[in-house]
This record gives sequence, structure tokens and C-alpha cells, in this order.
Amino acid sequence: MPVAPGGHRGPRQWLRTKSVEESILDTDDPERGLTRSLTALDLTVFGVGVVIGTGIFVLTGQVARTTAGPSVAISFAVAGAVCALAALCYAEFASTVPVAGSAYTFAYASLGELSAWIIGWDLLLELALGCAVVAVGWSGYVRSLLDSVGWHLPSWLSGTSEETGFGFDLLACVLVLALTAVLVAGMKLSARVTSTVVAVKVGVVLLVIIAGAFFVTADNFDPFIPPAQGTTDGDGGLRAPVIQLISGYQPTTFGVLGVFSAAAVVFFAFIGFDVVATAAEETRDPQRDMPRGILGSLAICTVLYVAVSLVVTGMRKYTELTVDAPLADAFKAVGQPFWAGLISFGAAVGLTTVCMILLLGQSRVFFAMSRDGLLPPVFSRVHPRFRTPYRSTLLLGVVVAVLAGCTSISELAELVNIGTLFAFIVVALGVVVLRRSRPDLPRAFRTPLVPALPLASVLASLWLMLNLPAETWARFGAWMALGVVLYAWYGQRRSRLRRGEEPPEHRVP
Repeated sequence: MPVAPGGHRGPRQWLRTKSVEESILDTDDPERGLTRSLTALDLTVFGVGVVIGTGIFVLTGQVARTTAGPSVAISFAVAGAVCALAALCYAEFASTVPVAGSAYTFAYASLGELSAWIIGWDLLLELALGCAVVAVGWSGYVRSLLDSVGWHLPSWLSGTSEETGFGFDLLACVLVLALTAVLVAGMKLSARVTSTVVAVKVGVVLLVIIAGAFFVTADNFDPFIPPAQGTTDGDGGLRAPVIQLISGYQPTTFGVLGVFSAAAVVFFAFIGFDVVATAAEETRDPQRDMPRGILGSLAICTVLYVAVSLVVTGMRKYTELTVDAPLADAFKAVGQPFWAGLISFGAAVGLTTVCMILLLGQSRVFFAMSRDGLLPPVFSRVHPRFRTPYRSTLLLGVVVAVLAGCTSISELAELVNIGTLFAFIVVALGVVVLRRSRPDLPRAFRTPLVPALPLASVLASLWLMLNLPAETWARFGAWMALGVVLYAWYGQRRSRLRRGEEPPEHRVP
């Protein structure tokens, strides 16, 4: 099997890279290639559709109440700045390697197969749990809307029941299954659904900013950065941010460290732009449109996030914000039930796009890994009519639906964040490596100030990771360890690159 420029077939098989040319060539396979149907507008809508979601509609109240107070607005700005550094790196890779898989594909072309497997395994966790968390948030807003009209679901069908300690979130599960069916039916249909829903969601966000501004009270901002408090968490040190454990400080919430701890949590709200990169293979002109979609959607959403967080914490004291539906409940608290109901409706509609695009990204990563032989190849077949990776979409949709029915926001949002930040580090390092190993590649978009800017992205992402609890690091480490075991048992033996090294009679069909 000939080796394209940049490919590596050395004795250290886990360091072998899949060249950009090989990756692009895979997209021409009629049975395993995806249809290019997305435009720059579609990508921007996807970006806005997934970025504006849980961070505003769900996590704002939780983080302001428990970690940062009104300074959660600063936390959003810090998280947005970290994402901007990573977005510049993603934009270069997505325009240079326009293939499904996002950070997984980028790592395969620059850092090697083992790194690609690890980041792919990481992305599967990030996107699956992310979708489950958002589905739970969506369910909370729908229940709030139903409660306002006098309809109440049984507690055991609304998540964990306080009476029995067990329950199943039926609404979250049904949402994921319905969106899975939409994704199987085709990307263009998904884009049309997303465009319609995003228009509603952006309207709701603007409504919160404009209508809520009339109910802002200056006293609610005092203090803007609440004084640091010792943690009372029952798990002690395991719930403390790692940076506090390393430095020897007493674990605290609020204060300056609380702002950074909150940034590490609300960072969950910004994961949309890296999901946009998973659709590179389905974009008509990825060299031009991918940077526009990634950078444009991130800039718009960061401004909206900061504005909404300021309005919500100004409308109601941060200690009184709720967790399930903070925006709607803030309007109820100031005697505006009509606006609260409208926001609940808009939020419920808007969160559907977040779930759908996270499902989309997850299925494309799984599809790319399967096409490379690192996962069973049966999942890299596309539907003969819809031209979508329907098998991986159906499998992952069912898994995420079950997770959504049994999960909680507080337990999983932090685990999603550490996975995303790890992906950012890998992509930033990959930009530097590929610049040196393949300086000849045509790059429609070039990350500025290389290697300084990618290094800044690595350090900023690492800083936010260190502000996550030690318990989250332990769970993430366990997931990564499981991934390495699976790679050693299956992926490295079935890899298409490995089979290309062997004599024909020993190749795995």
C-alpha cells in the first residue's frame, strides 16, 4: 500500500500518522463518504444552535448560586477567551483537513494513531454526556412549562424521585430518540430544523436581555464577587478544584478562585464550535466556510452569554436563583408569569438544537473511527438513500437516550468540560506539529502567532482543567484508561494503517 506524503509507517505503530491526503481520499468512497450539502450559513446556524443552550438556560443559575455569584458574567468572558484561542486552532485544521471527526481526525494527521484514539474516545464521552445533560435541562424547562398550565408528570417519570430515590426522565429520553430519527433522515433536513429552531432561541435570548433589563436591581449585584467561603461539600477534598489542592489553599467557593472555578463549569456552554468542525466533510466549501462558521458563532454567542448572565443575576439575588429553570423562574419572581412561560417555551425549543448537534458530532466521530478500522467497520456504512451514518447514529442515540433518562446535570457537566478542554489541548499541539511536519500543505486559514498562540491555548485550557474537582479528574482518568485498554485489544490490531503494513495474505478483510 503506497504511503502518501506525511504518512508514517515506523516500528512504533502507535505513533503512525494518517496523512491528510489519505484522510481526504476516504471521503470519495461511495459506501463510506458523506454528502457535501452544508453552506457557511448552515455552519453558523449550527454553531449558534449548539453554543446557545445549557450555559444560559440551565447552568447560569446553578453556577451563580453555588460558585461565583453575579461575577458569573466574568466567568463566561474567561471561558469565551479560552475558547477563542482554541477556535483559531480548530479553524486552521478544519479548513486544511475537511474530514469528519474533528479533533480525532486532526490528531491522526499530526500526533499519531494512539493520540487520535485517545481523543476520539474522549470526544465520544464529551458529546454523549453533553447531549444527556442538555436533554435533562430541556426536560426541566418543559416540566416548568407544563406546571404553569396545571399539568404535572409523576415524580418517578421526571428524574430521580425524592420519595423513592429512583426515577426515569421520560421527556429527556423521548427527545433524544426523536432527534436521532431526524439525523438519520439527512443532514439537509437537520439543517432546516436547526435554522427554524435557532431563530426562536435567539429571539428568546434577546427577550431575556431586553425585557429583563427593566427589572434589574443594583442591590442584587452587591457584592459582585462574593467573599470566598470554605466549602461544606460532604466529599471534602474530592470536590475541591485540583489547583486548590496543589497550591495548598483551603477549598473555597466564591471569591476570585470561585470565578475561575465557575469558568471551568460554564465552559460547557461553549463546546458548540468544536462540534461544527465534525461537519467539515459535509460542507460544500470547507476551506472558506469552516473558519467563518467556527469563529463567527463563537463571537456572537460570547457577547450574548455575558449580557444574559448580567441581566439574570441583576433581576434576582444570586442566592435565590434556581437550578432547573433559572431564567423563567427569575421572571416569575418579579411577577411576570407571561414572560416566564414564553421563556420556558423558547428554552425548551432551543435546547433541542443543542441535543441534535451534539448527537450529530458524536455520530461523526464514531463514524470516522470506524472508517479507520479503530472501531467495528459495520458502523462506517452510510444509508443508501439518506447518505448518513445511520448505524452509528442509531446505536449512539439509544445509548444517550438511556443516559438522559438516568442522569443529572450536576454530576456530568464537569466531566464533559474536562473532556472538551483536553480536546482543545490536543488540537493546539497538533497545529504546531503539522506546521513543522507538513509545511507544504495548502492552508486556507492560518492560525496567527504560531507557536505562541497555540501554546497560550494549551496553558489556558490546562488552567481551566485544574479548576475542576479532583473527583472529575479521577472519573476522566478511569474513562481514558478504559480507552487505552480497548485500543490495545481491538483498535491497534484492526487499524487500516496497520493492515496496510502487513503482507496481503495476512491482511484482515
